[in-house]
Amino acid sequence: MPTLDDDQENRQAETPSSGAEGAAPGGTPESHGEGGEREEPEMRYRDEERRAFETDTAGARGGPPPSEIDPIIDEEEFEYIEEEEEGMGFFDHLEELRSRLIKSLLALAATSAICAYFYREIAEKILLAPASKVNLPLINTEPMGQLTITIQVVIISGLILAIPFIIWQFWGFVKPGLYEKERRYVSLIAIATIFCFLSGVAFAYFVMIPASLGFIRNFEIEPVSNQIAISNFFSFILGFILACGVVFEMPMLSYALARFGIVTPGFLRKYRRHAIVIILIVAAIITPTPDPFNQLLLAVPLYGLYEISIIVAATAFRQRAEEIEEQLH
Repeated sequence: MPTLDDDQENRQAETPSSGAEGAAPGGTPESHGEGGEREEPEMRYRDEERRAFETDTAGARGGPPPSEIDPIIDEEEFEYIEEEEEGMGFFDHLEELRSRLIKSLLALAATSAICAYFYREIAEKILLAPASKVNLPLINTEPMGQLTITIQVVIISGLILAIPFIIWQFWGFVKPGLYEKERRYVSLIAIATIFCFLSGVAFAYFVMIPASLGFIRNFEIEPVSNQIAISNFFSFILGFILACGVVFEMPMLSYALARFGIVTPGFLRKYRRHAIVIILIVAAIITPTPDPFNQLLLAVPLYGLYEISIIVAATAFRQRAEEIEEQLH
């Protein structure tokens, strides 16, 4: 049975004779045509052999043959494919939100447990310290007041301690929806948000609460003495601290609204006078005392935060305009 090597040797033996016939004087064109026809089967045979080898190799490799692979990939198509692979679907976002919420609740449970363990230290050395400094008498008027106060202090104190972690989880959830340039600043924004909240807490505890308690202690009409229920006192302290921490988030709120194009710095400048009136109303609501001194003591920092919010909003709005311009070009 003839083999592949015998066939190739026969073809090589026939090739010189056909070439000699084509080169002989007086040779006809038909002789050249016959030589060309003899070479074509060999070329087809080699092409088929090469394609068979590539197909077998591709089958073992698990991909298409090398001849079918397009060596040139459009850069825009590659970026689109990459974005499709990295993108998150609707259910992926829900799963991410569920994970963030569970982590936040676990953090709240952990901080509340810590506050429950150190309840006496928190109540006596932290929450009751401002009242002790101004000699403000506190009484309990409810049979289960002590238990209710304990639960209230544990939960709200745990919430105040857990809010920085909750803020971090919030920005972690928002991060996948931002541009690549914006993701670099997420950590800084989260830290700035936590700093604003803690600044509000510190301002309420070290400035506003002592001033308010001092006014309450000194404002007495004889023979009536001020004896405040302990439950009302703790509600006032914890609620005021939490409210100031939230209000001090004004610059970060303006940054987010300006980043999404909802608020512009021109809008904030235009309605500055209206903002002053709203700030005075908010200060009157948050401040527990009706005296104008404590209201101004809170309103002045709030107005300063409003001016900082205008600067922050201008920066965010400019960044948004630059990114839109880059996308258009």
